[in-house]
Amino acid sequence: MIKTPDITIIGGGVIGLLTAREFINAGATVTVIEKNRLGQESSWAGGGILLPLYPWRQADAITRLTLQSLSLYPALAAQLISDTQKDPEWTPCGLLITKNPDITAALDWCNANHIAFQTPNADFFNGLVTTPDNPLWLSEIAQARNPRLVKSLIQDLVNKGVTLLEHCELTGITLTQNRITGINTTTGSLSVNQLIISAGAWTGQLFQTLFPEMLNNAPKIAPVKGQMLLFDGTPELLRTMVLDGDQYLIPRRDGKILAGSTVEQDNFNKNTTTAAKDRLTEFALTLMPALKNAPLIHHWAGLRPGTEHGIPYIDKHPEISNLSINAGHFRNGLVMGPASAQLMVDLILNRPTAVAPEPYKLSRLID
Repeated sequence: MIKTPDITIIGGGVIGLLTAREFINAGATVTVIEKNRLGQESSWAGGGILLPLYPWRQADAITRLTLQSLSLYPALAAQLISDTQKDPEWTPCGLLITKNPDITAALDWCNANHIAFQTPNADFFNGLVTTPDNPLWLSEIAQARNPRLVKSLIQDLVNKGVTLLEHCELTGITLTQNRITGINTTTGSLSVNQLIISAGAWTGQLFQTLFPEMLNNAPKIAPVKGQMLLFDGTPELLRTMVLDGDQYLIPRRDGKILAGSTVEQDNFNKNTTTAAKDRLTEFALTLMPALKNAPLIHHWAGLRPGTEHGIPYIDKHPEISNLSINAGHFRNGLVMGPASAQLMVDLILNRPTAVAPEPYKLSRLID
């Protein structure tokens, strides 16, 4: 007889994987169901800067999850390396922000949240062509290499006995009174105890399909496409992440450099476009002319789970007793992921929360 897991998670992106890890570490049994391949959507496609872009322009709810995640990442990275021998490349290489017209707000945010900063000297701009405007150097900001973080999380979950089901799409649920007793998938039916939906950009669509009579308590999440480029640079060509206007460069340890990204409303279309490629290429080569000698080796697109103001939903459903959601992190799934997973598990296990849960409720009112 197959035993029903304590926790069933729909969605195998970084949010689902981190949530599974938090539950398994708390002693629960966990199954993760992914309609495609684990971690191959937005989690794989992003840049991995572990700070929201211009966080002082974001809602405080994003800051709360960000700061808690920043406190968790060093131990998370160390544990993954030790236990899986797969390095997520958590790298505190620092972030140079070249233009800050709202410098007062930026400094107030850094001071209030104990984020180290300084005014960069001219050496920081060697090899860069830009017009600095109240630039900031955030020396302790790190990055994670998305694909390698995903690989290490998957290995960690395999080691700990989590059941991972790929190419398995949720198609329906069995709802008895106010409780889900089973789910239907493309590979068969499964019984559930607690069900968590962490399906990224597909979460809103999934809720509408499964619970058409409960749309008032459905998360408002829609896909937002982002396109990126990868240049085959050499180590030390660029030593720090650079945010210049609305776009950025991210150096990996092996010398590869990412250039991103676009923000496009294009439904569920993940096709890349020549226009975006040309725009990102022009940005990258203008900001860093040395990239003209680095071959452009990859161009891809991903679908972010967009919400109003970028605030995720992390909550137990108000009507269905064993349904929860952890989704809608927009551009900041990696940034807010560890704290989001922690909050989800705290809520379900009735533990004290490290972050106040109210801003992430399904029932929240947004002005």
